[in-house]
Amino acid sequence: MRKTLFVAMIIMAVAGAAFADGAAVFTGKCAMCHGKTGAGDTGMGKSLKLRDLASADVQKQSDADLSKIVTDGKGKMPAYKGKLSDDEIKGVVAFLRTLKK
Repeated sequence: MRKTLFVAMIIMAVAGAAFADGAAVFTGKCAMCHGKTGAGDTGMGKSLKLRDLASADVQKQSDADLSKIVTDGKGKMPAYKGKLSDDEIKGVVAFLRTLKK
């Protein structure tokens, strides 16, 4: 019982660290256009007509699809391949999931 609880606590700590990293990466790399809440409500976001990242259209995309967009870019969004690690991209996608309405 103790071993199971210990393993569960480690998994939760690692998952929490990944989420924290994703939120930090989003704030540092994405929020300037997408806004702190992902709503695209910044000057740049409005001029580019960015979709709200919490919208059903964005949230229905798979993690793989969202990771590909972050990695390769899309439209005027730059590619982050080589700028972010795979773990950072996974963290950003995990953070995006928390924005769901």
